[in-house]
Amino acid sequence: MNPATDPRHVLTLDAGGTTFAFHAIRGNEDVAEPVVRPSHPDDLKACLDTLVEGFEQQRRAVGGTIQAISFAFPGPADYAAGIIGDLQNLPAFRGGVALGPMLEDRFGVPVYLNNDGDLFAYGEALSGLLPEINGKLEAAGNPKRFQNLLGLTLGTGFGGGIVRQGQLFRGDNGAAGEIWCTRHKLHRDSYAEEGVSVRAVKRAYATGAGLRITDQVPDPREIAAIAEGLQPGSQGAACESFRLLGEVAGDAIANAISLVDGLVVLGGGLSGAWPHFMPALLAELNGQLTSVTGRDPIPRTELAAFNLEDEAQLARFLKGRSRHIVVPGSGRLIPYDPMKRIGIGISKLGAGRAVALGAYAFALDALDRSA
Repeated sequence: MNPATDPRHVLTLDAGGTTFAFHAIRGNEDVAEPVVRPSHPDDLKACLDTLVEGFEQQRRAVGGTIQAISFAFPGPADYAAGIIGDLQNLPAFRGGVALGPMLEDRFGVPVYLNNDGDLFAYGEALSGLLPEINGKLEAAGNPKRFQNLLGLTLGTGFGGGIVRQGQLFRGDNGAAGEIWCTRHKLHRDSYAEEGVSVRAVKRAYATGAGLRITDQVPDPREIAAIAEGLQPGSQGAACESFRLLGEVAGDAIANAISLVDGLVVLGGGLSGAWPHFMPALLAELNGQLTSVTGRDPIPRTELAAFNLEDEAQLARFLKGRSRHIVVPGSGRLIPYDPMKRIGIGISKLGAGRAVALGAYAFALDALDRSA
């Protein structure tokens, strides 16, 4: 399965609380103009009609023949069964709706559902950051290659997905990669998304600038401009709001990456502010822990973390400590790189595009497995 050259047509959708974005993809390219429609989150009939009409419009645009439908839909859901549960941002689905089977009946093709964090990670693993970094390692003459990826979306929420050796890891309940509900480092009874989200940045800025949360608090894009001195406001509060995000995100990533051991790619609306939060994120990943006595420090993880957006750090990451060692008894030389490391990079595809390509690739893989 090579998504970039595959001739099959798959219809994809990125479903949000306000809009639905429909695509028709073949060979990793849109073959019809994408369609965006309002989601009608409070009206189940209008929402389902929008889904059918959007997919039907894309099917007609590619000549009427498609091989599958594959899309991202918010959870909670039984993704394998195609049943959507009680959603906060699409309340019309409360009580459970068999969306996948409904669309299979209507279009006569397999329908695959996943969440956006999973599909973002899958798109980046097959067509985004993972192959890009492996290509740079090859060009640098380094034998190391990465096969695993943790994909994270930073925006309204804090989403995640895990790809292991080219396969999306969904877990037994379709709940793998749900990093949002890991513990908040700075508020131990809260969850990480409360520190890694749009609302977290706005809340922290309001606190630091002496504003009430009910006041007109700038959005994160404006807060980033304030941090850069390009817009009036409290520059100190702006910088601190992103530093806090980086610290909380770094702690959550450190816990996750200790289990996943792979590259990390960040996407979503907040990822563009990476210069403001990446130093704190890396400081957390490259920090230390101690024993309960406060002694015997150890690295926060076994892995050195590098900022792949920084040229100097990227160069060190690509070089590693690669050298050749002698095989005892033969004199033969083999390559060896003892540096255990990961890289943190920003999506070059963009979250929406990565989700679409992830949905496309997931459908191709599922079709091949069922053939």
